[in-house]
Amino acid sequence: MLLADRIALVTGAGTGIGRAVAIACAREGATLLLLGRRKKYLEETYDRILEQGGRASIVPLNLEKELHRVPEVAQEIVQRFGRLHVLVNNAGLLGVMTPLAAYEPPLWESLFRVNVTAPFYLTQQLLPLLRAAPAASVINVTSSVGHAGRAYWGAYAASKAALVNLSETWAQELAGSTVRVNTVNPGGTATAMRAKAYPGEDPKTLPTPEDIVPVFLYLASDHSREINGQHLAARDWRDWQP
Repeated sequence: MLLADRIALVTGAGTGIGRAVAIACAREGATLLLLGRRKKYLEETYDRILEQGGRASIVPLNLEKELHRVPEVAQEIVQRFGRLHVLVNNAGLLGVMTPLAAYEPPLWESLFRVNVTAPFYLTQQLLPLLRAAPAASVINVTSSVGHAGRAYWGAYAASKAALVNLSETWAQELAGSTVRVNTVNPGGTATAMRAKAYPGEDPKTLPTPEDIVPVFLYLASDHSREINGQHLAARDWRDWQP
C-alpha cells in the first residue's frame, strides 16, 4: 500500500476531484482528514472510505468565511496524530464567466480567498506538522488557465496563476527540507465546476475524477521524494502505476 500509516488532508473532499483523491488515498492505506464546507457531501465521502475498510475524519470548514479556524484544525491534528504527510489544496471556486470590466470586486475577493489565501494559510499553519513527518507532500490543484490567461475566466484564471507562483515560492523556500510542494493541472475533467464553465459539453467525452487520481498518488508517495516545484499534468499520468 503506497500510503500506509500516513495522514492526509484533502480540501474540497466532498465532491469531484477532492472526493476521488481522498478515496484513492484511503484505499492506499492513508488516514484521511476530509475538509470541506458541506457536511452532507463530506459524510458521503466518509461513508465510501469506510465501506472499503479505510479510515477518515470529517473537518467541516468554510474556507471563504472561516480561515480563522485553521489554527484550531492544526491543533486538533497535533493532538491526534502529531504529524501530517500529505496536504492536497484542492478546494476552489470558479466564479462567473464574464469580462474583467464587469467583474464584481466582492466576488473577485472571495475567489482569491478560497483559491489562493486558503492554500497559503493552510500550508503555513500546517507546516510544523508537515515537517514532523519523515517526508511530506503538498499538492496544489491548478488549471491550464493558471499558466496562460484566457478571456472571460476572470478571477479564476488570475487566482490559479497566483497559486502556481505561490507553489513555486513555497517549493524554493522549502528546498532541502523534508517537505516538497508541487502542482497538478487536472485538465478538462467531468466535474460540476467543468459543467458550469462548459454547459454544452458532453461529460462522457472527459476523464472522470477517478481517471486522474494516479498523479496524486504519485506525488503523495515516496516515488516522488525528489520532485519539488514541478507542475504535473494529470492526463500525462493516467497510466502510472507504482
